[in-house]
Amino acid sequence: MAMAVDARRFTTRAAAEAYVGGVCFKLGPPRLIGAELEWITSGAGHDRPDLDALAAALGPHAPTSLAVASPALPLAHGSAVTLEPGGQVELSSAPFPSAEQLCSALGGDARTLRGLLADEGIDMHAAAADVARPARRVLEMLRYRAMQDRFDRIGPFGRLMMCNTAATQVSVDAGADAAEVAERWAALDAIGPALLAGFACSPRLCGIPDGDWASQRMRAWLELDPARTGPGPLTDPIAGYSRWALDAPLLCVIGGCLGSNGGRDGDWSAPASASFADWLSGALDDEVGRRPGLADLDYHLTTLFPPVRACGHLEVRYLDAQPGDLWRVPIAALDALLRDRQTLARASALGAPAAGRWREAAQFGLKDGELRNAAAELLFLAASRSTAFEADLAAAAQRCRRGRTPVQDSRG
Repeated sequence: MAMAVDARRFTTRAAAEAYVGGVCFKLGPPRLIGAELEWITSGAGHDRPDLDALAAALGPHAPTSLAVASPALPLAHGSAVTLEPGGQVELSSAPFPSAEQLCSALGGDARTLRGLLADEGIDMHAAAADVARPARRVLEMLRYRAMQDRFDRIGPFGRLMMCNTAATQVSVDAGADAAEVAERWAALDAIGPALLAGFACSPRLCGIPDGDWASQRMRAWLELDPARTGPGPLTDPIAGYSRWALDAPLLCVIGGCLGSNGGRDGDWSAPASASFADWLSGALDDEVGRRPGLADLDYHLTTLFPPVRACGHLEVRYLDAQPGDLWRVPIAALDALLRDRQTLARASALGAPAAGRWREAAQFGLKDGELRNAAAELLFLAASRSTAFEADLAAAAQRCRRGRTPVQDSRG
């Protein structure tokens, strides 16, 4: 599908960085929380579902990536339905003032979605990794072709992430001012490895290279393109994220490069080893044939996948999809831990011993004593700050203390 390119251009890198800081960090008192839930899907014979069947099942709720003319209406409680490259289905909630309201709305929309798909013989699987099927992309969007082209040059992890994994993602407001943004960003980063370990539940993933990992899903993210998926800067996150974003690898060029027939031959791939800053500086003039505009930078920002991503709000991307309805627990935990600045500071202190240990968290999970202790203490703190989810969070804290995964506990 063709995409118009904004004709407005950046004249300096400083102007581009200022733009990123403004669009990626919307300032205002923190008050809302949202979430995205993903499920692996299967059709007849447990194969990936047919796209026509998906479109028929979703009807007016089908995303435009699946049915171009679809009105893409949200479900009754405000969640939008989208589709991932391997056929995973996703619900993106509306924002809500509390985790209780959010989970109630998402739960209702999830039940509706499951019923719509079941009518066409499509099953939804609450799992963070596909353990049975080789990775295969079913969506043919130019974005995903370019993504696969780049990731395949690095290794097998990109295709596995795109087609065979599912996550629970939580979004929260960035903060009222630069100081509060820095506090909230640092806290989400500090508690990240412990919560990743606490909710890791993807020890198997079909097609992954040998190696025992608690979260093969997160392993794929860490390995697929480290300059794109590694943790972002902690010092002065607004300015630091803006610099990091411009220096990150360029994934695709809307409309294609020179010689690609304007993208009509199905090639939006970017020049190898080029960053957005290279394109901005003119270093790609001979290959691309134009300088980037606002639409190009907006699109580039959607191709960055750090554990915490800035996209107006702060998007937590380090949590595995959970079994059954246990997705409510990490949502409630983050809501409680970010509720006020005092709790935020306490959470940062509890997460500090394990801060930065992303790889160990994905590999060892709760087998690592430091990560296990931090996860349990954070969840006990969350339980003490939550009314609606106190029992669920306390049970998750006890589970972590025992070193049991969400899947192990869900099976009794």
